[in-house]
Amino acid sequence: MSSQPKKSGRKTARKLPAKVDTTTKHMPQQARAQDTFELILETAGHLLDEVGLEKLSTNLVCKRAGLSPPALYRYFPNKYAILRELGERLMDLQDQAVLAWVDSGGLNTSTFEEAVESHQRLQEGVNEITRKFPGNIFVLRALRAIPTLREVRLSSRDMVAERLSDAMARRDPRISRERFAAAARLTTELTYAAMEMVLEEPERDAEHISTEVARMIVKYYAGLQED
Repeated sequence: MSSQPKKSGRKTARKLPAKVDTTTKHMPQQARAQDTFELILETAGHLLDEVGLEKLSTNLVCKRAGLSPPALYRYFPNKYAILRELGERLMDLQDQAVLAWVDSGGLNTSTFEEAVESHQRLQEGVNEITRKFPGNIFVLRALRAIPTLREVRLSSRDMVAERLSDAMARRDPRISRERFAAAARLTTELTYAAMEMVLEEPERDAEHISTEVARMIVKYYAGLQED
């Protein structure tokens, strides 16, 4: 990751047309085409770390990757399509970590301290996955700020919340599935916000933030059981 100060992506969001195609035009089948596809994405991710969201362009990606514009446009119609593909990949990596945590018994704790430790472990794991992803914070900003890309993050959030609420409802059938679903959405948004804080402000104590978020979540769910 670049150590340069992070730049805002808000101008990009305002300049984006109301309708813009963000779908990948062509999925590569041959090995050489797959290599080109991956080169475009990897180059774009590293450029985001260097120049930020607003200054990223397809011309800059082509220049850095040593590709002609037609080679890039065969797959991506614009930079927003590249950002969407990066966003979907990042969300998928995060989702896999959360679902693996659930499936391995991350919710199956018997004390408050165990529950906090388990949630903290998950938060730190997702933070680390995101930190290692090229263009990390800029990809997250794009998914939050650019209207046509928001569905990528929201779809990930809703899927994770559904799986979490299913698991919690099985553990405690006294609370309605609907209430767990609403709670899971809230806590998923909280973990996103904490992750962004850690990445946006690396001078902060990441471990402390993860611990505090875990304590908030565990206390919140304990409160649901007491109502």
